[in-house]
Amino acid sequence: MKKGVKILAAIVLLIFIALQLYQPVPNMDKGQVYKTDFMEAHTSIPTDVKAILKTSCYDCHSNHTNYEWYDYIQPTRSFVDNHIKDAKEDLNFNEWTTYSGRKQKRLITSIKKQIETKKMPMSSYTFIHNDAKLSDQQIKLLTDWLAKQE
Repeated sequence: MKKGVKILAAIVLLIFIALQLYQPVPNMDKGQVYKTDFMEAHTSIPTDVKAILKTSCYDCHSNHTNYEWYDYIQPTRSFVDNHIKDAKEDLNFNEWTTYSGRKQKRLITSIKKQIETKKMPMSSYTFIHNDAKLSDQQIKLLTDWLAKQE
């Protein structure tokens, strides 16, 4: 019986090591400045609102993610990359001015609603990225500013 457990553990370990060989291209832009970025379009964003957006939103909703060391370990890496891909399909702050005015208004309203209802940032993300959690004060600050943009 013990020999069977050792063989099974060795197989699981080999599968885990083999999984580490798969490392997709990271969502990193090498410091490119986007003229189409949300913050370029809204130059009057207060500094504290910018900081909240960068910390709690941009990792998934932009072309640059600040990965943590554990984000490079499979299967976490695949989970994170799929999450980023889905997030960027919904909203990519780096491509903000390429959206129509109607879409921008819809997104502003959607962002505000999702933050107010605490659907964003997602709990699965803030569970690991604690600095992305929003306090009630940060939620009020951000949603008040977004309300002025609607």
